[in-house]
Amino acid sequence: MTFSPPESVDVVIIGGGVVGCSTAFHLAEAGKSVLLVEKSAIASGSSSKAAGGVRACFSDPVNVALGKRSLDLLADIGTRPGGDIDLHRVGYLFLCTTSEQMNEFGSAVEVHNSHGVRSSMIGVEQVHQLSPLANVDDVVGGCWSPDDGTCTPEAVVQAYAAGARRNGALLLTNTEFISADIRDGHIRSVEIRSGEESAHVSASSVVIASGAWSKAVGAAFGIDLPVEPVRREIIVTGPIAGVDPAVVARSPMTIDAASTFYFHSEGRGVLAGFSDPSVQPGFDLTRDPSYLEKLVELASYRAPLLVNAEVTGGWAGYYEVSPDHDGIVGRSSDVGGVFYATGFSGHGFLQGPAIGEILRDLILGREPSIDIAPLSNDRFSAGRRRDERHLV
Repeated sequence: MTFSPPESVDVVIIGGGVVGCSTAFHLAEAGKSVLLVEKSAIASGSSSKAAGGVRACFSDPVNVALGKRSLDLLADIGTRPGGDIDLHRVGYLFLCTTSEQMNEFGSAVEVHNSHGVRSSMIGVEQVHQLSPLANVDDVVGGCWSPDDGTCTPEAVVQAYAAGARRNGALLLTNTEFISADIRDGHIRSVEIRSGEESAHVSASSVVIASGAWSKAVGAAFGIDLPVEPVRREIIVTGPIAGVDPAVVARSPMTIDAASTFYFHSEGRGVLAGFSDPSVQPGFDLTRDPSYLEKLVELASYRAPLLVNAEVTGGWAGYYEVSPDHDGIVGRSSDVGGVFYATGFSGHGFLQGPAIGEILRDLILGREPSIDIAPLSNDRFSAGRRRDERHLV
C-alpha cells in the first residue's frame, strides 16, 4: 500500500491509545480534519494493558470530575460512537484497615458527593457482604462507590478509533512521528515516516498523546514532558475452587488501600495485581519472576481463596508516571498550537473519554466543561505538585 498521507490537516494526533483515539473521534465529529499517527497498532500500548477499572472515586476534585464524565461517556458508548465495551458497573470498594484511612476516604466521599458521585463509607459487615472473597479480619471499614466498575480497555479504544474513521479522521498505523517544524513560536508541520517513506504534513494543531513515550515526543517540540515508563504486571486466573462463579462475577473491584493489591472478576476467574514500589523506571517489559510470588503473598492474606486458582494468563504494561503521579493535560505555553495529555500514572484509560472531549474544546477555542488548568505541565516549573491520594 502506498504511503500517501494528506499534505495538510487541521490537527495531527501522535499516539493511538485511548486518549489519542478519543480526541480523534471528538474532533472529527466536530468537523475538524484529523490525522492520527501510531507507530505500531491501535491500542498496542498502555491502553490495552490496563486492568479495565473505571471510576470516579478519587480524592482530588478534578480527577473526580474527569472520572464521572468518562463514566457517563462510557455508559453511552454503544450509541456514540458505537461499540460493545463489556461495561459492568459492579462498583469499587477500597478496604481500610486504620482509622486514618477511614478519615481520609471519608473526606474523599464528601468530594465525590459534591460532584454528584454516589459513594459512602461502610462498615466491615457490609464490606464482607459486597466482597465475600476478601479477608476482613483486620478491616475496619471501606469506601464504596457503586457506579464505578470495569470494562474491556481495547474495546474502548477500538470504538473511538472506528468512530473517528466514520467521521472522516485518518488513522495511520505503523507510522512514526519523526520531527516538528516550528516557526515564529508556532507549529507548522510534522514529519512522519512509514517504512522507508516519509512525508511532511502541515497542521495548525498537534496533540501529544504518546503515553510512556511522551517525553521523547515532547522533546522534539522543545517541550519538557516529565513522564517516565514504569512496568506494571497483572495476572488472570481460572475459576476459584469451591466458589460460586456468580459470586465472583458480581464482586466489585476490591482494593486494599494499604498495599494496592486489587482484584475483580475476569471471565470465569479474576484479574489481580498490585503496584510494586520496587520497580524502577524503564522500558523493559520483561516479566519479573518474583512478581507472582509477591502477589501470592498479598493474596494469601487479603483474598486467600484466590491462591488456589490456576494462573491462566497475565501481562506487563507501562504506567506513564509523572513527578506527582497525576495527569499532565493542557496547551503548551512554549509552542503555539501544541497540546498534550499524558502522565496519568495509571488512570489514563479511565479518564481518556473525558480527556478527548476536553482537548477538542481547547483546540476549538471553547471553554471545557471541566477546568483542567491544575493539570498543566507548567505546574512543575512553578514548583506546584498535585495531591491525588487514591492511586493504585
